[in-house]
Amino acid sequence: MIDAHHHLWELSKVHYPWLMARGVERFFGNPTSIQRDYLINEFRAEASALGVTASVHIQVGAEDPMAEARWVQDVADANPDWPLKQVVFVDLTAGDLDAKLDAFQTLPSVVGVRQIIGRAPGEDAVTGTKTLLDNPNFIVGLQNAGRRKLSFDLQLIPELMGKTADLLARAPNTAVALCHAGSPHDRSNNGLASWADELRALSVLPQVRCKLSGLGMFDHNWVSESFRPIVETCLDQFSPNRVMFGSNFPVDKLYSNYATLSNTYRELIPHDMHQMVFTETAADFYSVSQDNMAGCLEK
Repeated sequence: MIDAHHHLWELSKVHYPWLMARGVERFFGNPTSIQRDYLINEFRAEASALGVTASVHIQVGAEDPMAEARWVQDVADANPDWPLKQVVFVDLTAGDLDAKLDAFQTLPSVVGVRQIIGRAPGEDAVTGTKTLLDNPNFIVGLQNAGRRKLSFDLQLIPELMGKTADLLARAPNTAVALCHAGSPHDRSNNGLASWADELRALSVLPQVRCKLSGLGMFDHNWVSESFRPIVETCLDQFSPNRVMFGSNFPVDKLYSNYATLSNTYRELIPHDMHQMVFTETAADFYSVSQDNMAGCLEK
């Protein structure tokens, strides 16, 4: 079993401005309880108890992206029995993009890049994050990533899916992982119906995969049935060979423990889809070797 979306941090080694901000309520909640080190041993203890034997670290807003990437590489090197890949942050519109990617690709664990397009409606309106789509250098950067065999982790909100899909269609050789099922922030019946409609613009693109991750960020008091329509829609539109599981820990640790989260997905996803969703899709997408992985799920 592979966790395709989680974070780690050691606060004395890498600085995360968003994480250490005090008295700031974010769309995902109050980060106070996770304003501490979250290291590989703690993550492994939580995840391996549920059958996880490999994982993908996703960049998480470090002040210095290269410092974060090097630290993650050190973690991977120190844990050879735990296959660990990473997705790094890079500004795809940067004038020195090639030099940045050259540097990142000296690290063996680097398999992809992420530059967030949208987090939440209120925050995006203030930060201007969504303006990235209007920068002509962005599509050039996406295409460049694909030529280098780097994937792109896509985080956005449903309102931006159509415009983003038009851009992605111009970069067909860049493999894309949709983070957090596209962040369906409006969980009303009408909101979920609108998200499902917008999602089709991305699900019809063959290079796009979908992560069932981070669903607690917009539903802090979730129960199993809260996730059901999202899980079913993603499986229907993408099919299980294009869907993968990610815990989004320790952020989603704010709302749940690993066992509850993992078991919820196991219950909602038909058993005959488990092998794809919990292991094979992520292994193929992120080039995770299964040589050292034990059996992924219950026999």
